[in-house]
Amino acid sequence: MSLAVVFPGQGSQRIGMGQDWLDHPKAARTFAEADAALGFPLSRLCFEGPEDELRLTSNQQPAILACSIAVFRALASELPEIRCMAGHSLGEYSALVAAGALPLAEALRIVRRRGELMQDAVPAGTGAMAAVIGLESARIREIDAEVRTALPGRVLAEANFNSPEQTVVSGHADAVHAAMERYTAAGAKRVVELPVSAPFHCELMTPAADALLPMLQETSFSATALPVIANLTVEPYPGDPAQYAMHLHAQIFNPVRWTDSIARFRSMGVDSLLELGPGKVLRMLTVKTDREIRTYNVDTRADAEGLSSWLGGAA
Repeated sequence: MSLAVVFPGQGSQRIGMGQDWLDHPKAARTFAEADAALGFPLSRLCFEGPEDELRLTSNQQPAILACSIAVFRALASELPEIRCMAGHSLGEYSALVAAGALPLAEALRIVRRRGELMQDAVPAGTGAMAAVIGLESARIREIDAEVRTALPGRVLAEANFNSPEQTVVSGHADAVHAAMERYTAAGAKRVVELPVSAPFHCELMTPAADALLPMLQETSFSATALPVIANLTVEPYPGDPAQYAMHLHAQIFNPVRWTDSIARFRSMGVDSLLELGPGKVLRMLTVKTDREIRTYNVDTRADAEGLSSWLGGAA
C-alpha cells in the first residue's frame, strides 16, 4: 500500500462533528487544546452549534481543523507508513499540523484570523462563487476570458479545479452571474451558485492574504516530516520552512488544483487515499478523478470501525 492522507476544507462542517471521538484520550486532548488556544469553547460549537455561528468563516475554519486533527491523532498509530499528505485549501493547514510543520495551537490561531480576514475582504453581496459541472475546464477558461472582456475591471477566475467534472469559479457577483448563463449555454450539465459568504481563491482575496502575511511570517514553521503537496504548486512543500509563509499567503488568492494533486499522488506511486475529518468530499472527488485509487474516509467512530478492514484489503 502506498497511502496518501488528505484533509477537508471549508464547507464540510456539521453540528456534532467530532463529538463521538471524545472518549478517545488523544481526540479529547486535541479539543481541549483547541479551546485553550482560542480562548473560547470551540469544541462546544462543533458539538452543539448553533449552526449559524458554526457556519461563520472565522469559526468554521478552526472547527474543521480541530476535528480533522482529533481524528488523525486518534488513528495515527493504526495507519501504515504515509507516503504523502495534502488538504483542500483550509485542509492544507491540517496536513501541515499532521506532518509536524506547525503546532496545532498556532495553526488554529492563524486560521481563525484567516477566516476573519477572508470574510471581511469583500463587502457582503459583492462577490459570488459557482460550481460548474460537466463542462471542460478549458471551455470554462474561455468563457471566463470572454466575460472579463465584456465586463472590464470585474474579477472572474477559476477558484477550485475539483475534478474533471467540477470546476468552481469566483469573483464579482455580476461577472459570476453573467458567466453562469454562458456555461449553461455551452452545455454544462449543472451550474450552481454556492451559498458562501465571500468569493474565495481569486484576486479579491489579496487584501486578506496581505493582512495575514505578517502573522504567517512571525510563525516558526518546521520542515514537514513527510511530503505535503501544496495547493499552490502541486509539489511537496520545500525543505526550507522559511518559504512556507509565502506558500500559505499565495494560496488564499490562487486556485486549489485538486485534480492536479490527484495526478501528483499517482506520479508518486500512491494507490490508496484516506480522508480524515468531517465529510467525505475529497474522497468523492478522488473517485471522480481517478478510479484506480482506492479511497476511504473516517469522520465518525462508525467509519473508523471499517478502517482496519480497508487497510488490510490493500495489503
